Amino acid sequence: MLSVRKGHERGHSYHGWLDSYHSFSFSNYYDPEHSGFSKLLVINDDRIAPGAGFATHSHRDMEIITYVLEGALEHKDSLGTGSVIRPGEVQLMSAGTGISHSEYNASATEPVHLLQIWIEPNQLGVKPRYQQERFPLEELQGHLRLVVSPDGREQSLMMHQDAFMYAGQLTAGDLINYSVNGARKVYVQVADGELNVNDQHLVAGDGLKVLETDEIRLATHQAAHVLLFDLP
Repeated sequence: MLSVRKGHERGHSYHGWLDSYHSFSFSNYYDPEHSGFSKLLVINDDRIAPGAGFATHSHRDMEIITYVLEGALEHKDSLGTGSVIRPGEVQLMSAGTGISHSEYNASATEPVHLLQIWIEPNQLGVKPRYQQERFPLEELQGHLRLVVSPDGREQSLMMHQDAFMYAGQLTAGDLINYSVNGARKVYVQVADGELNVNDQHLVAGDGLKVLETDEIRLATHQAAHVLLFDLP
């Protein structure tokens, strides 16, 4: 079974400096039909104005993935980490017993566009941890590259959950068959471009829930930037 989450139907909040779309219930936006999917709780599609951002705030017991699409995001946290995240880089913060951080647009002139993703951990009270890795464009072109996993295989970032996140930069004419094992669930998010998954046509901002399906086929007639989550 495939169920499309249209991008224009997502929750929306606008704060001047922040323009955000919520695939799932988040903050003041609540939709009982879209309150997470398996252990995937949040996909926020954020655009942050130049020089603006999130002041220091705290998290605990959550796996938080930041995926920058355009621009640069400056990160500082209570672990002493200071970094800038750019397209092609993936950040994973395991909040565990508690971590405080800030996130600001690193540019005074250009906006930053990012996806922030929250996944519920399978262990509570772990030691907080920060990871960041660059994945060269050639590793994403034409296929799905594993970027987050429970065991760090293939030089992916390692999270506390039996879940896998893939990223792909597809060009026109690409075709990918993805097998779904057992009773696992899959969520596909189109970050940019257009994509056909089985008989469903998706555009930028759209998501797709996949249930009770053994295999999905991702096909492109033009370029598409896609994320795929394989979930318990």
